[in-house]
Amino acid sequence: MRAALVDTAAALRRAGAGEAVRWVRPEGVHITLKFLGATDEARVPALRSALAGALAGVRALGLRPEGVGSFGGRRSLRVIWVGVRGDTPALSALAARVEAGLSPLGFASEQRPFDAHLTLGRVRDGTPASERERLAAIVERFTPSPLPPFRADAVSLMQSTPGRGGASYRARAVFALQ
Repeated sequence: MRAALVDTAAALRRAGAGEAVRWVRPEGVHITLKFLGATDEARVPALRSALAGALAGVRALGLRPEGVGSFGGRRSLRVIWVGVRGDTPALSALAARVEAGLSPLGFASEQRPFDAHLTLGRVRDGTPASERERLAAIVERFTPSPLPPFRADAVSLMQSTPGRGGASYRARAVFALQ
């Protein structure tokens, strides 16, 4: 599935979406259930415990990447993504369980509805609105080749560290789904 996403990003680059976009490395592709932001190291054990409780009994999900879209609107385009279909009601319920499990630890609830996606790239800061509009038009016209389904069989508590070549990720805990 990751190789197919790499091919999709390459096809978008060939279609003209290139220099203004920072493409996500294949190993960095993920579905975010909850973004925690900067979190003190001392809170990690409580996070592990809360997530273990929230994820107990959750079954693995059958998902498939489908379609390409963007966030931010035509003149403010920020993110190019591939959508996620399949067992999305269960995926939304999983995100809600994570929200509920972390809320008692003081993490604010997300106000936007959960929108499962796989980020392919982010538009570079300083990109003019006219270039963002051009990129939006490319994304709107683009039809990816069929992408293979995948099984989401674990949830990871990830640490991301920003860097020059994009963020690097490290799993702090992994919770197997049934």
